[in-house]
Amino acid sequence: MTIPEQRPFGVWTAAALVMGGMIGSGIFVMPGQLAPFGWTGLAAWGVVIPGVLVLAAVIAQLIAARPRATGVGAIIGDALGPLPATLINWSYWISVWSANAVLAQTAIRYMAVFEPRLAASDQALAIWSVVLIWAMTLINLRGPQAAGRFQLVTTTLRILPLLAVIIIGAQLLGNSAASAPAAAPKPFSGSEFTTVMAIAFYAMVGFETAGVAAERVRDPARNVARATLIGVALTGLFYVAVCAAILLALPAADVAASPAPIALFVERFWGETPAQLLAAFAIIAVVGCLNCWVLMQGEHPLSMARAGLLPPSLGVTNARDVPVRVVLLASVCASVLLLSSVSADGGLLTFMLNLTSAASLIFYLGCCLAALWLGLARGLALVGLAFGLWALYGSGQGALLNFALMAAALPLYWWARRGKTALPPSP
Repeated sequence: MTIPEQRPFGVWTAAALVMGGMIGSGIFVMPGQLAPFGWTGLAAWGVVIPGVLVLAAVIAQLIAARPRATGVGAIIGDALGPLPATLINWSYWISVWSANAVLAQTAIRYMAVFEPRLAASDQALAIWSVVLIWAMTLINLRGPQAAGRFQLVTTTLRILPLLAVIIIGAQLLGNSAASAPAAAPKPFSGSEFTTVMAIAFYAMVGFETAGVAAERVRDPARNVARATLIGVALTGLFYVAVCAAILLALPAADVAASPAPIALFVERFWGETPAQLLAAFAIIAVVGCLNCWVLMQGEHPLSMARAGLLPPSLGVTNARDVPVRVVLLASVCASVLLLSSVSADGGLLTFMLNLTSAASLIFYLGCCLAALWLGLARGLALVGLAFGLWALYGSGQGALLNFALMAAALPLYWWARRGKTALPPSP
């Protein structure tokens, strides 16, 4: 196999992978989640984006120091040992299926622009979200599909709805006659800032994808860092511009109540037809992202089983090299999370955002600890550690549940270590 076949991702494809990992459900629901907090929601980006850039720089330094590693998860294992690596990587797996629950619900919310009955009640929204999860699961059981070029295309489709919001915002900014929202945004609140920051952090989850897939990137010591920082910076700019435009142009109550805030914004200023077109792009973007992360919910524990960190039985694959057991287990977990929304009094989406953020933060904190242990970028690692712990604290109950779910990995780890066997890598 030639080097281009082994490492098909150049810097811009890897940057598209980073942006594609972040631009999924987060930005399409985030305006509605942040609207009730007013200026606090906008100010949170001023901390979240620099904090993520620091974490991204730490991951890039790890890859630069160990360019032959299969990914940053393997580096964490080399630095911290098998037990911490198992718990940290298990937490990352939790973040994948909890994010899939958010992705499915977001896709159905935007589909409701065309068919309102899909989200007419909490029960309908939950049921159709579960249906979508299992549709993507069945597709992924047919086998993994590598698609760097496809990632470039789908990332472009994901950006189009955001560009529309930015264009409208620029038009409003240049039009002094533009009407102001019915009520001014809620003033900044320091007491709410930590909680809001944890919610906003969800939208940036996925920036680590180039580092996780480092073995697919050409010249990873150089290109992972460039791709990650480019992807985070560009995505952060999109997010700030989109959230600011919606916050300043629409009443917070309308945005918070809308199942599809970006479609609402476009409809308010450009009309129903453009809003439906943008909603269609949003659906394509979110469903495409969901399909990729359903693949990840099997691939990540498969790599753990092959490394001997989980029982080999969890890594058994079918004829198409799909680890069916963990794929199905993850989809069951996401389905349970979604169905619990029926009795959650409308607060489950925020809880799922916090759970995903908390589970991802454990992985990022593991990266910082690995860097400190290996003596790499210690200043950045300390800053990233402090930021990650702060954001983890803001996740509240999501962090507590994540720690409880992490404990489930302990018996699996002991089972795997007792046998001291690992699955062979893929041929």
